[in-house]
Amino acid sequence: MNMIRWMFFCVLFLVTSIANAALEIEISGGGAQQIPIAILPFGGAANAKENISEIVAADLHRSGLFRVLETRGMANLPISPSQIKYAEWTALQAQAVTVGNVESVAGGRFKVSFHLMDALKQTQLAGMDYQIAPSQMRATAHKIADIIFQKLTGQAGIFASRIAYITKTGKRYALQVADADGYNPQTVVSSNEPIISPSWSPDGTKLAYVSFEKKKPIVFVQSLTSGSRAILANYKGNNSAPAWSPDGSKLAIVLTYGANSQIYTVDSSGGGLKQITKSSAIDTEPAFSPDGNWIYFSSDRGGKPQIYKVPADGGNPSRVTFEGGYNVSPRFSPDGKNLAYIRNDGGKFRVALHDLASGQVQLLSEGSQDESPSFAPNGRVILYATKVRGRGALAAVSSDGKVRQRLNESSGGDVREPAWGPLTN
Repeated sequence: MNMIRWMFFCVLFLVTSIANAALEIEISGGGAQQIPIAILPFGGAANAKENISEIVAADLHRSGLFRVLETRGMANLPISPSQIKYAEWTALQAQAVTVGNVESVAGGRFKVSFHLMDALKQTQLAGMDYQIAPSQMRATAHKIADIIFQKLTGQAGIFASRIAYITKTGKRYALQVADADGYNPQTVVSSNEPIISPSWSPDGTKLAYVSFEKKKPIVFVQSLTSGSRAILANYKGNNSAPAWSPDGSKLAIVLTYGANSQIYTVDSSGGGLKQITKSSAIDTEPAFSPDGNWIYFSSDRGGKPQIYKVPADGGNPSRVTFEGGYNVSPRFSPDGKNLAYIRNDGGKFRVALHDLASGQVQLLSEGSQDESPSFAPNGRVILYATKVRGRGALAAVSSDGKVRQRLNESSGGDVREPAWGPLTN
């Protein structure tokens, strides 16, 4: 990717063929110390269209931190804590056991109960009851997986979160939102013109994005609850690269309002435009720091693309990256301690993780054309775009580089520009 291509990318990222279907996940690698856990089939599961225990098991397996024990073929599987014969499970080295039940209740709804038990201490670690509609079965399974993950690792789970990404079918572009495991894809907006740069609001209720439907790049904000949308930025020239502030009150955007691409901020209501950077260079791809005090961005002001930071209210930019001749697309970890970006590593474009305190940089991805990094809301996983056999796909890597996933579009098409949404209640 030379400078000309990078400049073009700042305004438009073209993708090739895609079909509108769920993503399929391939997993490689695993944590050094996986927690052995038995996820037992829920009682009454035949009443539901979605198999909760299988979804929970798949979530935990996908994290790379759990070894889900095989339960098929075992007789008299318990569905409540009182029925558990702990000696049977500790003999299989299980450290934890989950049991649950699905029961039909009035109004066509379901009561879902689950218990997470410590197999060694024979005590309960967590237990929940949910009254849900049939359509909420998969979401409930993800919530259960999040509870298990938090109780056994001490970190927040991310299975109930969502991801956004761009697809294209023939000449039709689409912005889609799906569960973190790639299921339940929903089209937010589609167009015969390109759609790029999705960005989640901090509360997860809106998406900002760039559409070329009016024959030029314009920034829109769309509600995911009502479906309503509004133009955020339609200034002279190109309007691109929206990024929300942590409190959701404003967005950083890129405008060619004067000449070259420069960083601006705008109120989330669409007013209060303010220029943040002023240079003869190309400044693009802004990202707010989690404390809201800084905007990091990509710029060629030093001759080659590097990452810089500037106070969020404007001021003198300072350079952040010095190692390597090409670093772009900065994105913060939720705790603000790390920065993910794309580095040219000997002609291969890979995801780099930069510890901002120590300055240490680790290359995490293994592709040659990796792009658009996005942190999971717990900071443990980075989602990014890559190429597989000439087609765009999504991939993910744990922040320690040990667990890798590839999310394939099931019909063999293209997927691009992922953005991982926040955790919501």
